[in-house]
Amino acid sequence: MNQQKAILVVGAGDATGSAIAKRFAREGYVACVARRNAEKLQPLVDDITSAGGQARAFGCDARIESQVVEMVETIEREVGPLEVVVFNIGANVRFSITETTERVYRKVWEMAALSGFLTGREAARVMLPRNQGTIIFTGATASLRGGNGFCAFAGAKFALRALAQSMARELGPKGIHVAHPIIDGAIDTAFIRETFPEMYAKKDQDGILNPDHIADTYWNIHIQPRDCWVHEMDLRPWQETF
Repeated sequence: MNQQKAILVVGAGDATGSAIAKRFAREGYVACVARRNAEKLQPLVDDITSAGGQARAFGCDARIESQVVEMVETIEREVGPLEVVVFNIGANVRFSITETTERVYRKVWEMAALSGFLTGREAARVMLPRNQGTIIFTGATASLRGGNGFCAFAGAKFALRALAQSMARELGPKGIHVAHPIIDGAIDTAFIRETFPEMYAKKDQDGILNPDHIADTYWNIHIQPRDCWVHEMDLRPWQETF
């Protein structure tokens, strides 16, 4: 088996997830990136390989247990041992409580909570025999407080935070670092630029989060010595109120 160290980013979108994959690839990791449509990952794979790194794309619906199991097994068998797993699926939607359908609530929970459980469980299964590894769950403002119109999103993110806490307590003594950074603020994405131009205008004042800087923080979490492991930390622009 190829023994190159690998990172898996589940939810490797066009901003934060991509930046994390690129950051670890620069450090010599094979960036295994996953989203439901593998074809959408090709530009990211091309960017990483053109910069001299290595990457592999996986089409995976992280809500489906068999697909997550198969993806992790394939990485371990064909790429190398997973040293880092990052769960970065968003699922941020806003509806009033009376307009939140059962389908919406269930889908958001499946994307942001159930998928996190499946990803974290499979990561733990392959890391435990080696007594080392890093598992990072991306949190949000909604992980700490439920906002107006965010009952589905907050419910799912609260659940993901609880999962991270439970896993940290169980796996930390066994050499696996579980962290839950909370992203509290707008991120420099096409969605923010097109949907909230007034918010995006803050970019010139460092008022929104730069995905590359988030990725730097994730790298720093991974390389922390175990006598100084962080579990939860806030990442927010200086202009953000809290």
